Parts: sequence; structure tokens; C-alpha cells
Amino acid sequence: MSAPAKPVSSATTAAKKPKKNLAIHLLAGGVAGCCEALTCHPLDTIKVRLQLRGERAGKMNGLTANFIQVGTQIVQKEGFFSLYKGLGAVLGGIVPKMAIRFSSFEAYKDLLADKQTGSISSAGIFIAGLGAGITESVLVVTPMDVIKIRLQAQRHSMTDPLDIPKYRNAPHCAYVMIKEEGFGSLYKGVALTALRQSTNQAANFTVYSLLKSKLEAAQGSDKTLPAYQHLLMGFVSGACGPLFNAPIDVIKTRIQKTPSKESGWVRFTQVTSGILKNEGWTAFYKGTTPRVLRVAPGQAITFMVYERVYKWMTDFSKSMSIVEAERVGITTSESNEA
Repeated sequence: MSAPAKPVSSATTAAKKPKKNLAIHLLAGGVAGCCEALTCHPLDTIKVRLQLRGERAGKMNGLTANFIQVGTQIVQKEGFFSLYKGLGAVLGGIVPKMAIRFSSFEAYKDLLADKQTGSISSAGIFIAGLGAGITESVLVVTPMDVIKIRLQAQRHSMTDPLDIPKYRNAPHCAYVMIKEEGFGSLYKGVALTALRQSTNQAANFTVYSLLKSKLEAAQGSDKTLPAYQHLLMGFVSGACGPLFNAPIDVIKTRIQKTPSKESGWVRFTQVTSGILKNEGWTAFYKGTTPRVLRVAPGQAITFMVYERVYKWMTDFSKSMSIVEAERVGITTSESNEA
């Protein structure tokens, strides 16, 4: 008589929960990032222009404080596609950035999760978000941001073929910077970028995970949340970071915009003291409105597209596995009959 089967505990089930596939992370994150960049990049260009206004204090007569007016001025003077300056640098880094963000977040979550139940606290999610933000900053975001800001800061008309800028595109910008300033110039402001990204992703993932768990508990965790709810959760979570780390972003933008031979700390103190002395503490919040309008919808689009694409790809992978299993079963039965 065979021994009765032992019941599988919920802890064992949680511990054996399958991990997300890195390839699916890469593709889903890449698609989500591309959609986010194409939709929201003009607001990022306007944000950068607003953050750089204080450095041209003597030339501000033709500039306005309203981000809508600044966007209109860019279109009128430089052409509509000037709003997409630096997009190449963003798109070139968006796939690895999103893949690193989501996969490293999951990896840090696994390390911090309870080994028996597989559950993780809100503090653990916050720390995992910090780690994901630092990881993406070092590997992708800092060089991408430096190149993007250099391209966005150029004031040339894209409708005039004779108006040739110093940096023609993202690869050319990287080449010129490395040639003239050295490879390290691509990592200017890396500490501030890591601080900005880590706080962004910590707040982002913590708020999103909390909202998602509440909605799943209310609607049933076995049901897939509708797309509009992912959109709203992403918008709320995405707005949190920019609201409290705006000064970091302003200082980072000023440091990365211009070539400099000084060390990172010297440059940081120069820029920070210069802003306080010449523009006042409110200058640390320049560009916050377009940044929130850029980041919040961007995260909304990213999470919605990521969740949809991830589900489609997971379902497709499962269906392919079932088809393959059935094919193998049919082949085995036919060989046995033969």
C-alpha cells in the first residue's frame, strides 16, 4: 500500500513560484520604454530648457517661465522636431534600461523576500527599488542622460540645413565628448543620477506595488487588473519621485550640460552655491511641472504596456509549451503503437 501523498503547504508553493523570464523582461520592458519615450520626450526637452534658464540670466528677455510658452518658442524658432532632440540617446538606452530596471528589481526582491513564504515587506520593496535605480544609473542612465542633455541644450533650427550644431546626433555626441573630454565625461553626475533614479524607483515600485496589492485584494488576485487601472497606478506612483527629488535633478542637469575639468564634488558645490546665490532656492524646483508631466504619464504608460505585453508573452509562452507537450505526447504514443 502506497503512502498517502503529503499536502503541499502554501509556504512551499510560494517558495516554488516560478520566476519571471529575463527574455520576457527585456522585450516587454523595451516595448514599454519605447512607447513611453515617443509619447513623453517633448516634455523632457522643455524641462531641460527650463532648468538651464538660470545659467543665461543675462539673456533671459526672450524666455518665459511657462512651460507651454517655452514649448511653443522651441517649435517656432527651431522647428517641431526640436522637441525630440536627444530622442536617439533615449531610445538607444531604453531597452537595456527597462530590462535592467525590472529584472534587477525582481532579483533584489528575491534576495530580500522571506525564504519560506516568498513574501516581501514594503520596506523590502523600497530597498529593491533603490537597488534597481542605482543599477540602471550606473549601467545605462548616466551616459544616456549626459548625451541627451547635451543635444537638448543646443539651440539650433532643425528646419535650416545650414544651421549645423556641434553634436549632430547621439553617436556623434558620444564620439565628440570622448575625443575632447575623455570617456569619463559620459559619467558626469553619476552620483546624483544614481541618487535621483534610486529615489525615483524606490517610491515608484513601493507605491505601485501597494496600490496593485490593494486592488487585487479588492477584485480578486486571480483576475487580471484592467489596463486603465495599471495606467492610473503608474501615474500616481510615477508622480511621487519628482516631487521630492527635484533639486537633485536640477543640479544634475547643470553639471552634465557643460564640459568641466573639476572633480565631481567641486562641481557639485560650485553649481549648488551658484544657484542659491544667483537664483534663490526656488530655482531648485525649475522644470518640476514638466518633469512631473513627463515622468508620471511616462510611468503610467510604462507600467500599463509592460503589464499587458508581459501577460501576452507569458500566455503565448505557456500556449507554446502546451502545444509542444502535446506534440511530444502524440509522437511518443505513435512510436509505442508502432
